[in-house]
Amino acid sequence: MGNFTMRLRQNVFLISLIAGLLLWLVYFSYASTRLRLVYFSYASTRLSRPDVSTTTKWLAPIVWEDAFDLTVIDNIYKPQNITVATTFFALGKYVRFLKDVLESAEQHFMVGYRVHYYVFTDLPDEVPTVTLGEGRQLTVIKTSSSNRWQEISLRRMEMIEKLIEDEVINKADYIFCLDVDSKFYAHWGAESLGDLVGVLHAWFFGTSRDQFTYERRPESQAYIPFNEGDYYYGGAVIGGRPDKVLKLVKTCRMNLDVDRANKIEAVWQEESHLNKYFLYNKPTKVLSPEYLWDDRKGKPSFMKVVRFSQVEKNYAEIRPNP
Repeated sequence: MGNFTMRLRQNVFLISLIAGLLLWLVYFSYASTRLRLVYFSYASTRLSRPDVSTTTKWLAPIVWEDAFDLTVIDNIYKPQNITVATTFFALGKYVRFLKDVLESAEQHFMVGYRVHYYVFTDLPDEVPTVTLGEGRQLTVIKTSSSNRWQEISLRRMEMIEKLIEDEVINKADYIFCLDVDSKFYAHWGAESLGDLVGVLHAWFFGTSRDQFTYERRPESQAYIPFNEGDYYYGGAVIGGRPDKVLKLVKTCRMNLDVDRANKIEAVWQEESHLNKYFLYNKPTKVLSPEYLWDDRKGKPSFMKVVRFSQVEKNYAEIRPNP
C-alpha cells in the first residue's frame, strides 16, 4: 500500500509538472510574439538614433523614425488580421476638417490594415464622402452640439467610454482617438500599436517639467505637483487596447465629474486629466512628436519626418466661444 501511494504521488507530481511546462510553453509562444516587437525596436534604436531618447525610464519604447524595422513589425501584426478603431470629433465648424484628415488617413494611416472610423458630429449631413480602401469603413454618430468648446472637450472622454463599451470592445483590437483638426503627412502604421499609447506634445518636447502646463490647483482631480511628472502628453492622440483605453477614459470621466461637482475645470480639460492618468498608469509605448506635430512649428533636425500634425486655423473663427 505504501509503494502504491508513493507511485501515485510521483505520477501526480509528473502530471502537474508536464501541465505546468505546457502552460509555460503556450504563454512563451504568445509572449515571444509581443516581445519580438520590443526587441527589434530596442535593438534598432540603439544603433540608429543616438540623437534622441528612445526609451522611457520605465523602459517603454519611444517611437522615432529609423528606430524600428517596419518589415518585422508588419510580419507580426498582419497575420493577426487586426482591426483598428479610430475616433474623430467634428462638432460645429470643425466638420470642415474631416475631408482632409480622412483622405490623408487613407493614404498614410494603418495602410494594409482594417480600420473602422467613428465620426462624432452634430452635423451628420455635412460629413464628406471619402473613398475608403478595402477593409476600411466609417460610422457617423450623431452628437449634440455645445456653446462652449471646453464642454466639447470635457464630454469627449464620456463618449469614447460609451463607444468602447457598446461596440469597440468586441469589434476592434486597438483604438486610436485622434483630433480632427489635423492631417496625416507620412506613414503611421503598426509600429504605433501597444497596450496603452501616449504621444509627446510638440510644444513641450525638450522642456523641463516645471514648464509643463499641468493642472497645479490641488482642488482639481487632475492636480500634479511641481516635483512630479515624466512628460507632457498631447490629448490629441490616445491609443491602445480597447480595455486599457476604456479604463483610461472611464477614470478621466469620473475625475471630470468630481471636478464638475466641485465647480472646478482643469486648465486644459481632458488633456490635464490624461496627464494625471499617465503619471500613475505609465504608457507601454510612447510616440514621439512625429505623431503629433503642429503646422505652426518649424521642423528641427531631430524630426526626420512629420507623420501627423495639427493644422493651422483661426480658433476665434471656428470655436463657438473664445
